Amino acid sequence: MKILAIGDFHGKFPKKFEKIIKKQKIDAVISVGDYPPFHYREIWFKHCFGKENVELWEVIGKTKYKKLVIKDHNLGETVLKKLNKLPVPVFTVLGNIDYPFSNDIADFHLKNQSKWKWSREAYLLFPKIINKYKKIRRFDYTFAKFKDFVFIGMRGHTFQGKVKSKAFKKHRAILDNLFKKFEKENNAKKVIFVSHIPPLNTKLDKIGMKAHPKVRGTHRGSKLTRRIIERYQPILNLCGHTHEAWGKDKIRKTLCVNTGAANEGRAAIIKISEKGKLNVKFIN
Repeated sequence: MKILAIGDFHGKFPKKFEKIIKKQKIDAVISVGDYPPFHYREIWFKHCFGKENVELWEVIGKTKYKKLVIKDHNLGETVLKKLNKLPVPVFTVLGNIDYPFSNDIADFHLKNQSKWKWSREAYLLFPKIINKYKKIRRFDYTFAKFKDFVFIGMRGHTFQGKVKSKAFKKHRAILDNLFKKFEKENNAKKVIFVSHIPPLNTKLDKIGMKAHPKVRGTHRGSKLTRRIIERYQPILNLCGHTHEAWGKDKIRKTLCVNTGAANEGRAAIIKISEKGKLNVKFIN
């Protein structure tokens, strides 16, 4: 099987990938998510980063904030439209910019929900947009099958993980059950784990020096991603999120691949032989 592993589109799907899919005879596209561009990133970092109780709409006003979010959704949908027209199936998980709920692995979202109803409901809008496109199969915290492979996915977030929180335990239990369900396939090297955010403390999760001063040079990957990989050792983990850390690394027997950002022209072609041998070619 030959797959195109791609993600972090942020509003762009370069034309060259359509040509690559055809020329390389790609069987399927696996996306690690992040479709909208988050084009208001700078003002969010300026006013909200590291401030748990400050929401951007409180700073810039509801009208302006709503316009920014809707514009972000529309730009993200342009990518979905192009993916839906591809001649091969597309499988995806949600990235952290795709408006998943923030309580995937932390408890604070439940006790600190937005005071504005529209802002709370905005988290449901982009996942509904993805559901409109029938050739794109979403599988975060569930599974998808293609040929004789099983894809198991988790959503994107921006937290390393509070391992004692209810949310962390809940989502770890979901992934545990999925890997147990497909234990036979995993032993046969037929399970691919897709996580969006890289496993913690690898070459794939280190923040570059151009990032915000509070995080630059640190490892910001996921404890949950790492724990699942260490326990079940799937043949392959696909991730993204940390654009500057694209490349590959290994956690024991699992090859971990950060696909890089599609909006920067990066992705990875991965060929998996019948015996489970992996060949990875990065696209720059």
